[in-house]
Amino acid sequence: DKMDELELVAFEIISNVGMAKSLAIEAIREARAGNFEEAEKKVDEAKGFLLEGHHAHSGLIQNEASGKKLEFSLIIMHAEDQLMSAETIKDIAVELIELNKKIANIK
Repeated sequence: DKMDELELVAFEIISNVGMAKSLAIEAIREARAGNFEEAEKKVDEAKGFLLEGHHAHSGLIQNEASGKKLEFSLIIMHAEDQLMSAETIKDIAVELIELNKKIANIK
């Protein structure tokens, strides 16, 4: 039914952006350890998972735009929250990698 479909999309978003968030955190830790190449690889990988999450989310938005109204759903709200937080953490990871590179050059 419709709810099962919505839950599947939500879990697709949540699992992809959860991976992205974990990879971004790992990237920050790699940068702190001075492993910049590895940090950047992890950020790139995180971007791929975020893209998958965005694709799943876009499908929901396109459905609504074409007239298929979505019922209010806490699970979708949670998925969107996770998506935005993973995006933010990825952006912060990129900045922290650059910051750690500068620090490494000063030492």
